[in-house]
Amino acid sequence: MKKLIFALALSFLLLGQLLLVAPAQAQCVMCKAQVEAAKAENDDYDVAGLNKGIVYMMTVPYLLMGTIGYFWYRRTHPKRATAA
Repeated sequence: MKKLIFALALSFLLLGQLLLVAPAQAQCVMCKAQVEAAKAENDDYDVAGLNKGIVYMMTVPYLLMGTIGYFWYRRTHPKRATAA
């Protein structure tokens, strides 16, 4: 019963996080302004570094959540005894 209540509470929490999203456009506007300014100064400006930086910033939350999930799984599922 506790697992069911926990699963329902977690589901409602995650659903609430998906439905109540706060706008976060500051970084995108800053990046766009930087690229436009750099292109105005130099016609052959390469945005590959900017794209790599964005991908790098995207990986950090996934790594954190994956690490937390791994340790949570290890804690809730103890090692099984092997039959000799």
